[in-house]
Amino acid sequence: MSKEVRVRFAPSPTGPLHIGGVRTALYNYLFAKKMGGKFLLRIEDTDQTRFVPGAEEYIKESLDWLGITPDESPWNPGSVGPYRQSERKPDYMQYALDLIEAGHAYYAFDTSAELEAMRERLTAARVVQPQYNSITRMQMKNSLTLSEDEVKERLASGDPYVIRVKIPRKEEVRLNDMIRGWVMVHTSTLDDKVLMKSDGMPTYHLANIVDDHLMGITHVIRGEEWLPSAPLHVLLYKFFGWEDTMPQFAHLPLLLKPDGNGKLSKRDGDKLGFPVFPLNWENKATGETAAGFREQEYLADAFLNFLAFLGWNPGDDREIFSLEELVEAFSVERIGKSGTKFDIAKAKWFNEQYLRAKSNSELAEYIMKDALAEGSEISKELAESIANLTKDRATFPADLWNGSKFIVIAPKTFDMNVADKKWNGDAVKVLSNYAKSIDQYEGTYDAENAKSLLAASAESEGVKLGKVMQAVRLAVTGSGAGPDLMEVFAILGAEEVSKRIQYALDTLPVVA
Repeated sequence: MSKEVRVRFAPSPTGPLHIGGVRTALYNYLFAKKMGGKFLLRIEDTDQTRFVPGAEEYIKESLDWLGITPDESPWNPGSVGPYRQSERKPDYMQYALDLIEAGHAYYAFDTSAELEAMRERLTAARVVQPQYNSITRMQMKNSLTLSEDEVKERLASGDPYVIRVKIPRKEEVRLNDMIRGWVMVHTSTLDDKVLMKSDGMPTYHLANIVDDHLMGITHVIRGEEWLPSAPLHVLLYKFFGWEDTMPQFAHLPLLLKPDGNGKLSKRDGDKLGFPVFPLNWENKATGETAAGFREQEYLADAFLNFLAFLGWNPGDDREIFSLEELVEAFSVERIGKSGTKFDIAKAKWFNEQYLRAKSNSELAEYIMKDALAEGSEISKELAESIANLTKDRATFPADLWNGSKFIVIAPKTFDMNVADKKWNGDAVKVLSNYAKSIDQYEGTYDAENAKSLLAASAESEGVKLGKVMQAVRLAVTGSGAGPDLMEVFAILGAEEVSKRIQYALDTLPVVA
């Protein structure tokens, strides 16, 4: 029987969760569910200097909003916890010491000044990338250059130190990435990364390897920015003797700015007027804020569908997928290697499709809520009629009410740009006639009859109906554009339409 698939999403609680991170979580979730496996969440908070209060709760709320809740997490622990790295601190040192014992790591006692001097010396020697590596480590203060007695003395006296990995000088590291194929790196290009910091906390490189092993992670699906670190991680699996259980790696393409020039950032969103975070964010300590997709009325399922297509495609022309359908269609092999441009217009398109697919009853709830917020309590029946009329013009739920509130609240002002062009003698004649026709009409005032009466009024005045239609709309709605006017008339009813026309006739000056 094959081993259960176990994947993890491992964000750091250093601020709001970027949508690139949300996409990583989504792809992990889809892969796990497609393979009948488990999706874990681990909080990587080893860097306590960057910890931001509220960030962990933000991560949880974001995933819950989108319906990609982990099977195991700090809030729903399984058998391989703790699920916060800070709570696993006692474990990491022993693993680092095991590497030292096996000759794959060493103590380094260099001060900041000594490290800077080393970098300056290498820069002066025209070394392109000054590194603490297999060559330079032999000129530094570490357990490879100091005597065993001096090392013991320094440790006993509490001298500050870090533990560095000992990268082999002449080896080729090979990695078969699920997206990119074979990646080969020579160890001469790698540096001796710090595994344990002077504060006793592990770096990402050690902690994520140990945790993934102990948590039984079978596949690591993460951002492209971690690809340069992957050879080190492969070496660590080898050094620990865990090669047989090393997970498969998949490094996702970057999310790019709309012009494709560089990685998408908060600054790009601020500049171009769209969010790059799932939810609104506020750092109470600094006052920093950021806009979120949820608060800008993007629907969770539409946002998920949009995210899924930022780097992946199903191999056919389909675009609309429920979460269950995404699980069924998803495969890592269909994730592209190249970065994907962020297109907010496409995000809006997805939102429109999902909004319009909702029933009038569901949309009515949005309308009634927004109407009530502006002091208007309307019936479910009226709200459903409005939803049916406006949903094909809406991108966000608020558009339903904003584009139809004139139905509930009679306009007292008019778009004077339209009035200056269209409110003329012909319009006044036709509308005066139409108001009288409505008052005398005894039949059913539906859209068809409303239009017939209007056409007859225009004909009797010798005016082509098309010439005055915008003025008719202006009189009843206050603006020159909007949903089907005759459907609006049917919802309003004959008496209300007549009343509004009379108000416009009494209020608007006629253009000469």
